[in-house]
Amino acid sequence: MNEKSGHVFVWPIGTRIIHWMMTLSFTTAFITSFYEHLLHDHVAPGFIFLIIIVYRLIWGVIGPQYATFNTFKLSLPQLKHYFVEKIQNRWRKIPAGHNPASSWFTVWALGVGTVIVVSGLLLYGVQEGKGLFRDLNGTHSQYMGILTMIHKYASYLFLAWVVIHILGVMVEQFWHKTGMVFAMVTGYKKTEGEDTKVKPWLAVFAYMMIFIAIGTYFFIVSSNYNFLTLRKYTNIDYEELHPVYYSNCTDDCHKIYPPFLLPEKSWKRIIDDMDNHFGEEITEANISLSQQASIREFLYENSAEHSAREAAVKIMKSLGDLRPKAITKTAYWREVHKNIPRSAYKDK
Repeated sequence: MNEKSGHVFVWPIGTRIIHWMMTLSFTTAFITSFYEHLLHDHVAPGFIFLIIIVYRLIWGVIGPQYATFNTFKLSLPQLKHYFVEKIQNRWRKIPAGHNPASSWFTVWALGVGTVIVVSGLLLYGVQEGKGLFRDLNGTHSQYMGILTMIHKYASYLFLAWVVIHILGVMVEQFWHKTGMVFAMVTGYKKTEGEDTKVKPWLAVFAYMMIFIAIGTYFFIVSSNYNFLTLRKYTNIDYEELHPVYYSNCTDDCHKIYPPFLLPEKSWKRIIDDMDNHFGEEITEANISLSQQASIREFLYENSAEHSAREAAVKIMKSLGDLRPKAITKTAYWREVHKNIPRSAYKDK
């Protein structure tokens, strides 16, 4: 017997919490993806999304009535009949579980969601040198572009699918009057059928996954130095790494420039033009020939071609055949810094 007359209890509380956690985590991750400085805040909800995807895949096998994949209606004739009936009969009865459209949506969303999280983890390692796959940076850096495209367009595809899903729910709510908007809030659908019964161990599993997802989020945001976000690269101490370069190319001259921000031929142009080093003449009195040779070797060995850091790889890609003398002349550098307000440059 149904606990609520005229309604069927379909979605237990754990399922509803998971549903809204997936919605919130994807939305947050999607918005933060547009801001480079919010990468850490992008990764944290991304891990929630990953855990929810894993949960839903397992839930589709062991879950209660209406949740398992074997109850999904995935045949094309069923899908066609669903839309034909939807158009012809405004007041048709809806199933307690997934209809053909929501069945296809769930499978598609899980598939694309899996692509998003896998590509995201790999991209985080290959491009950023961070996270579980940080050691892939350097050996698989050539795949940065491919992984970026996969991750980006899979996310847009997922967003488009979500919009379609929301539109479908709105049609059900306001045209068919099925009260579908509130189903994932109250757990009840306005239809006929048997109420869902959740075994205690399944409820424990659902709450455990919720706890793991939330715990992982706070574990990540609490520190930049945990095993999920650990960096392959640390800050470089150039004074210790190459004292000659540090002592002769900083202080009164300029800030230290990481060698990986320019290709070897660019450094060669700079070193070979010491008579006019950005308006100054560098002589043996300033830097001895042996020191110049040491600096030259250091810059060549650590130039952009020989680095797997994200900036180095993207600078090389953006330059093409160009080999400018200034980092600020590279297309990648200009693109990254174009939105910095002019007022920032006036702040000491």
